[in-house]
Amino acid sequence: MTTETKTRARPTAVILTSSAEARIAHLMQQAPAEAIGVKLSTPRRGCSGLAYSVDYVSEANSFDERIDAPGGTLFIDGASVLYLVGSTMDWQEDDFTAGFVFNNPNAKGSCGCGESFTI
Repeated sequence: MTTETKTRARPTAVILTSSAEARIAHLMQQAPAEAIGVKLSTPRRGCSGLAYSVDYVSEANSFDERIDAPGGTLFIDGASVLYLVGSTMDWQEDDFTAGFVFNNPNAKGSCGCGESFTI
């Protein structure tokens, strides 16, 4: 009797839009030499408790999620993954603002300025 274990591909924690992928590629073109990608985390900050932060990262952490995008790699902080699962990360730019925008189904509320969110 032979048993076969089937594994299915694990879905990515965060979906990147083409605009977000292009922005990550742009950031990596300007990155410091030691940068291997950018890292998304959710530090405690702001009125509602958690904020989104994107920073250069110079070494991989085994607990972080890794999303390889054309032009660069996005790491998601291992401690933040549960807050971000199912989110979409987009880059939006207009005459007045530019920045990453998150559609996070886990967020239960956000502050008035949109800088922070609560789970």
